[in-house]
Amino acid sequence: MKPGVRTRSLPGLLLALVLAALTVLAVAPAPASADTSVSTIAQALRKSPVYVDPAASAQLSSADAHALARKIKDADKPLFVAVLPAGYPTTDLFRNLRTATGITGLYAIRLGDRFDARADSSVLPRTAVQNLVTSVQGDKNAKTQLDDFTNSALANMGGSAPSSWGSSSGGGGVSYTALIVAGAVLVAGGAGAYTLVRRNRRRRAEEQRAALDRLRVVVDEDITAFGEELDRLDFHPAEAGADDAMRADYERALDAYEQAKSSMAEARRPEDVRAVTQALEDGRFSLTLLAARREGHPLPERRPPCFFDPRHGPSVADATWTPPGGAPREVPVCAADATRLADGRDPVIREVDTDQGRRPYWDAGPAYGPWAGGYFGGGLLPGLLVGTLLGSMMATPSYAADYGTGYGDFGGGYDGGDTSGADFDPGDFGGGFGDGGGGGDFGGGGDFGGGF
Repeated sequence: MKPGVRTRSLPGLLLALVLAALTVLAVAPAPASADTSVSTIAQALRKSPVYVDPAASAQLSSADAHALARKIKDADKPLFVAVLPAGYPTTDLFRNLRTATGITGLYAIRLGDRFDARADSSVLPRTAVQNLVTSVQGDKNAKTQLDDFTNSALANMGGSAPSSWGSSSGGGGVSYTALIVAGAVLVAGGAGAYTLVRRNRRRRAEEQRAALDRLRVVVDEDITAFGEELDRLDFHPAEAGADDAMRADYERALDAYEQAKSSMAEARRPEDVRAVTQALEDGRFSLTLLAARREGHPLPERRPPCFFDPRHGPSVADATWTPPGGAPREVPVCAADATRLADGRDPVIREVDTDQGRRPYWDAGPAYGPWAGGYFGGGLLPGLLVGTLLGSMMATPSYAADYGTGYGDFGGGYDGGDTSGADFDPGDFGGGFGDGGGGGDFGGGGDFGGGF
């Protein structure tokens, strides 16, 4: 390495390492009062992602709270976690906390042994929030539940951490001597750390290239299959009975085919594949509309593709399916697979090559997350893949760093982590505590029979 290069790069690296080492000290200390107001909780959350009420300290230890806060900060996501006592008032709790905090994000509350969450739709769609909450409802241990929820949420949510977390002094009474000692240790190891960072970056780039090469085979099969569908269709824009709506459907399908091919040709990382499968899903729905118009049938509603193999086309219903060793869940299925399941037979599953032989795509590795994300966007993936190998991989911050995040449809004027004050959609934070945000108010004053 040239001396000039090291001189320019090392200071920035060391500063980042110092800040990372001090992150563990940045969890806001819980106020001394057991009768904590929403504004007090909000003030703490503006300084740190995790707040544990003094009256609920038995639920989550200080060390576990520090570790959870560090995980959220390292992921750079606007996830706010509050642990409150069972008797805490729940009327409009999420809405009032979001108003008082004033930051777009995902808000999770452990209240006694109950758990729920809400989010700005720009950060995570309501359906995705419901799926994530449902996936951890069985965890009674606070640490396990919050860790599981946090891992899944960080891999799926959008936005960045608020800047106020980084400016927090930590409030932990850290001595200057301790900071100096920590800084000296980091400086001493800085050169070695810099070399390690560069080595890890090269390794990650090589892993991503290998993942894309393996994924390319599957995507090329998808593109070929869609091209064959277009050929079998045998539609001619000038044929008898063709109208402008049919021609528009056909044109959209052709455009989707060309878009899929060009996007795959330009793909450089596994996450780039999402645009390819999203185009193919759009194209197949256009063909479904065209077929309905030609046959004089009612136009179908827009549904996700068949879960077992997106090449089967748009689903026609949801069916209960239980993966080996997993829990039952509702998945979208095509007509043929719906009949097979109803008859007690196995569906026709999309299998891909792995080092262990042919496996279902959800057991084939992390690169298939973006591939599935293009087909099943809008927050469906967390609920569909819970308990599978791919679902487990996607529920980690390391997956998010390597393969991208955000399978929802993000919009709105504020991104996650932005300070919006009281300017937010109250519907995103409605619903009863415990019902996953189904809408409405908080269950008539926080009745736990209908919600949190």
